Amino acid sequence: MTLGVLPSRRDVEEARARVGSAVRRTPVLEVEGAELGAAGRVVLKLELLQHAGSFKARGAMNNVLSLPAGAGGVAAASGGNHGVAVAWAAASAGLVADVFAPASATPAKLHRIEEYGARLHPVDGDVGAALDACREFSAREGMPVVHPYDTFATVSGAGTLGLELAEQVPDADRVVIACGGGGLYAGVATALDGVVPVQPVEPELCPHLHHALAAGAPVAEPSSGVAADALGPPRIGEHAFAIASARGATVPLVSEDAIVAARSWLWQKVRVLAEPAASVPLAAVMSGLVPVSDGETVVLVVSGGNNATLP
Repeated sequence: MTLGVLPSRRDVEEARARVGSAVRRTPVLEVEGAELGAAGRVVLKLELLQHAGSFKARGAMNNVLSLPAGAGGVAAASGGNHGVAVAWAAASAGLVADVFAPASATPAKLHRIEEYGARLHPVDGDVGAALDACREFSAREGMPVVHPYDTFATVSGAGTLGLELAEQVPDADRVVIACGGGGLYAGVATALDGVVPVQPVEPELCPHLHHALAAGAPVAEPSSGVAADALGPPRIGEHAFAIASARGATVPLVSEDAIVAARSWLWQKVRVLAEPAASVPLAAVMSGLVPVSDGETVVLVVSGGNNATLP
């Protein structure tokens, strides 16, 4: 894609005014840092309690409410959570949604797409293949595509989470976000620019932003591992890459074992049933990749909870 002007904080504020109460103001939960091997204060942003089960509802609703008058429906490609969110947002607005997803995606997510009334199109291959099929359908049917992570409206909508955090945890020193395509990272980093640093983290088996920063440009590569259905795009988004580059970001890579352990901790200790991708920020703290110093307050975004199984 050709990247145009990046969203600003004002664009995120306009997105928040647009979506209004259509999305939930999700709660935060403080946990004992000592339980995590951290010296400071740790706060969880429970975005898994959002409509459709993930932060993706924010960008999806902002897209739907930005459509021109008379639009009858939307199309989307997704490994799961974005498809669920688009199905929900379209149904809320009385629109038809056609969602293209890998046939191998988490069954619980595919089921939820249909549960919201969308037409599900299973595709052989990965998210990239689903996006190709979605674009072909869009060109044929004249249906607008809601991109999962790399358009102005999606990034601005995702950024509304950052505005909430600034109000809920005004003393935050850092926000940690799992990065897949990077829409949430890009949006929250934009919303909190000059206010709170935002730290992207990735699984070792989905290191798209990490590798892009090393290469100087987004790089197409495969994804695998427990979090790949949510954090395994064909490549990092141009928005996330541009923002991370401008901020000199570094991206810690989290092991599979650490992700599984963090997900188990969330369920066993605080009864938060996060999906693997949403457990990556906690895994980064528990494994010491993102240290939390004495006197520091760090917010971890628990981004989704569309699970297939218990930990």
